Amino acid sequence: MKNNPIPQCPVARGLQSVGDAWSILVLRDAHTGLTRFDQFRKSLGIVPTMLTKRLKALTEDGLLEKRLYSERPPREEYVLTEAGRDFLPVLMMIGAWAHRHCDGELARYIDVESGAEIEPIAIDAVTGAKLGTRPMRMSLQPESEPCDR
Repeated sequence: MKNNPIPQCPVARGLQSVGDAWSILVLRDAHTGLTRFDQFRKSLGIVPTMLTKRLKALTEDGLLEKRLYSERPPREEYVLTEAGRDFLPVLMMIGAWAHRHCDGELARYIDVESGAEIEPIAIDAVTGAKLGTRPMRMSLQPESEPCDR
């Protein structure tokens, strides 16, 4: 990512934390309530060494935190941090994109309280516009000045 043509690109920076499928799937599973190494390993079918690396990276990047759940023997679980919980809308948008553009029978998001299917969309909080419906640009400058490349 050193050759990134957009300086300080938030997408590139975000991918440094969660830029591989295993990390994203660990976060998905953490959002469904999994916290323990063996739970993640069983759900993902991932080899232990790879899972150890992903859990360590997600912990170092502040998306998960380790908590002791047993002192004898000492055992730790992985719990979502605020940053990890903030990743849920990203997961849901990836899933929504897959429903629109990928083949196959895919699981749906269901609101537990209402039983209704959730249809995630991304909205700009300032304008109220659905993302992708209006032109945009990236800028390091105040909003009135375009960023020179």
